[in-house]
Amino acid sequence: MRLLRPLSLMTALLCVAVSNLHAQAQRAVLVTGASSGIGRVIAERLAKEGFFVYAGARQADDIAALSKIPNMRGVRLDVTSTADVAAVAKQIEADGRGLHGLVNNAGVATGGPLIATEDEELTRVLDVNVVGPLRVTRGVAPLLIKSKGRVVTISSISGILSGAMLGVYSMSKHAVEAFGDALGAELAGLGVTSSLIEPGNYRSDIGRNTMTAAVAAAERAKGTPFEAAMQNFVRAMGNYDSYPQPDSVASAALHAFTSAQPRPRYMVVPAAGQATATIRKAMDEMVQLNYGHQFSYDREALIKMLDESLARAK
Repeated sequence: MRLLRPLSLMTALLCVAVSNLHAQAQRAVLVTGASSGIGRVIAERLAKEGFFVYAGARQADDIAALSKIPNMRGVRLDVTSTADVAAVAKQIEADGRGLHGLVNNAGVATGGPLIATEDEELTRVLDVNVVGPLRVTRGVAPLLIKSKGRVVTISSISGILSGAMLGVYSMSKHAVEAFGDALGAELAGLGVTSSLIEPGNYRSDIGRNTMTAAVAAAERAKGTPFEAAMQNFVRAMGNYDSYPQPDSVASAALHAFTSAQPRPRYMVVPAAGQATATIRKAMDEMVQLNYGHQFSYDREALIKMLDESLARAK
């Protein structure tokens, strides 16, 4: 009987030690905007692959639902709130797993003519889509630097393309492209990588919300020079429910977190036409930048530069 108490204490200590080792071994990732759409699919895929996922959401019901998924804990995270970011960073640090990765996914969209967009709407989109990733990355940077971790930011092919009536959203995603590149350059020396994922048209709540905003904008555009353009935009947005699920986007995120050489960019599109339009736009910009000045390159030099870029990408 005298041995039972020491043995019980030793057993308890051993259980705590094993639990701590498991927490340290299981790589943790924070995913913002994980309640639905691309963020939800990425969070579920990473959890299924054995990562421990801190799944950010704003609503209590979503946080509770996410916490029921194995290897996942829902956390209150509004990317426009520095207090929320600080609280999540504190919780991750206290849990003892460290932080292997961050997925900056939370985003919003809007539709309508640029010159008819109110400052309030512009500020809302930029605060979530541009300042949000910076705010969260800054908040968990010490954890990522300590683990020599990885940052994955969900951009869009709209970060390369710029279409009529999607100007505000495209502005925000062009800024996200610059964010990802600059972050990678700044943190490379500290062992932290930065990858951008540029999805095409996949099913997500952002499409549904954009449709709602577009319908309202089309109503406001009646009797203005943009009336016909907005009606066309609403019709084009009408088939968003037919878009495929973003499983391929989750696969790209998984590669960025598991590959020995994560790529700086992953363009992931469900249709060849979206890839063609995006690549042609990038090439058109290159040609425009090269045209008509004293330092222009000829065709042969451009092809050589293209071959060099292709070789670096392998």
